[in-house]
Amino acid sequence: MEHFKNFINGEWKEPKSGKYTENRNPADADDLIGLFPASANDDVQEAIKAAKEALKKWRLVPAPKRGDVLKIVGDIMLERKDDISHEMTREMGKVFAETKGDTQEGIDTAYYAASEGRRLFGLNAPSELPNKMNLSFRVPIGVAGIITPWNFPMAIPTWKIFPALVCGNTVVFKPAEITPKTANTLVKIIDEAMHIVLGKDYIPGVINIVHGSGRVVGEALLESKDIDLISFTGSTSVGKRINEVGGRELKRVSLELGGKNAQIVMDDANLELALDAVLWGAFGTTGQRCTATSRLILHKDIHDKFLDMLVARVNKLKLGYGNDKGVDVGPCVSKEQRETVNDYVKIGLNEDKATLIAGGDYAKEGSLAKGWFYKPTIFKNVTPDMRIAKEEIFGPVLAVLKCSSLEEGIDILNGTEYGLSSSIFTNNVNDAFKAVRDIQAGITYINGATIGAEAHMPFGGVKATGNGHREGGWTVYDFYTEWKAVYIDYSGKLQRAQIDNY
Repeated sequence: MEHFKNFINGEWKEPKSGKYTENRNPADADDLIGLFPASANDDVQEAIKAAKEALKKWRLVPAPKRGDVLKIVGDIMLERKDDISHEMTREMGKVFAETKGDTQEGIDTAYYAASEGRRLFGLNAPSELPNKMNLSFRVPIGVAGIITPWNFPMAIPTWKIFPALVCGNTVVFKPAEITPKTANTLVKIIDEAMHIVLGKDYIPGVINIVHGSGRVVGEALLESKDIDLISFTGSTSVGKRINEVGGRELKRVSLELGGKNAQIVMDDANLELALDAVLWGAFGTTGQRCTATSRLILHKDIHDKFLDMLVARVNKLKLGYGNDKGVDVGPCVSKEQRETVNDYVKIGLNEDKATLIAGGDYAKEGSLAKGWFYKPTIFKNVTPDMRIAKEEIFGPVLAVLKCSSLEEGIDILNGTEYGLSSSIFTNNVNDAFKAVRDIQAGITYINGATIGAEAHMPFGGVKATGNGHREGGWTVYDFYTEWKAVYIDYSGKLQRAQIDNY
């Protein structure tokens, strides 16, 4: 059985703890993928030291050349797309078409970040004094601590690491414990591209990966005074802890946290289109997305008809190993995650008293018994005050609510602590624009599912979904850079602004 390693200062290294954890296929728990480091604080400190030292040289590499590295990364990922995606499905469960999309998102992000190496624009402004020039430009912040989740083990790390690198920062990367192999694959590709582009000028320590638990590795990154910024995607509770410590240490912190996203279907909507969207939004990635459609808000006039259509389609979904053809829904990522989903189904039945109309149990038929499968689940007669309507479940569970008007539908949609993604289906252009104006979310889709963000657009949410920063697109480059203002006086004399000129 292969023992995988950390990557620190340009070398693959055994954990100083000598301890490892198992990585298994969630569709077949008997399939052991490998053993990965259960790293200790010493491993983290070594990686931070390497990144800090590498920063001295990496920040001086011209930004377009740093972009060249990411261009090569994208080329390599494109060449190996199917292999990367096949292994990702084996590691975390979602179907092959989705892992290919995950990988493609990383490719798109690589090419976009590569181009930003030539677009890290500064600003010029006229001086209030003669013979004087004012300008400003971006500089890297320092060493970035990158902490990522398991549900998009390629895309989300690229959203964070690629902008960090092209802006001239160095990286210590702590991936999710559940998806360490995909993370290692990404780091290997980045290092390969570094060697290709930099050649004899290769700089060890620019990218480092340290595997292990959040309690050890994540906490060490957070507490280190040599980590200048933290980018985290995960639970709201952990995000609050990171924000608290980051604020105390004056670290720059970006948080992408939970969601409780809703799709509204109005009475004038294209129902077949809305049906395709909710199936994709609720049960794609087995509902294990921060942007997943976990609430469906139906106008009363189409409520019953739409539910009949939905249940009929849900009952036809095929569960199985995501690398097998014809599979629609993969397993939950782990036994623990499946238990969490089942606990919420019990809450829906016993505490909330909602009506179960599909699923609601483990899927154990035939080969499904080997993995962590859960039947796609739907509750109706859900009200906004119920826990299954307010709390993030992160699994294949859909809560259906009823509204009598656009205004009521939007009020229901806004009635949670989260505000990541949202969707409305309507053929009324006025209602569509009212929804865009009034929905409290970082992302709104008109006649589209709540999932499907594109690499060149800002990604993030409001309220408890984050702390205001965005990933993706052009906005993320503001997070990874500081602004430096420069005044150039060529008058040959001392000029005192606001004094000598007024």
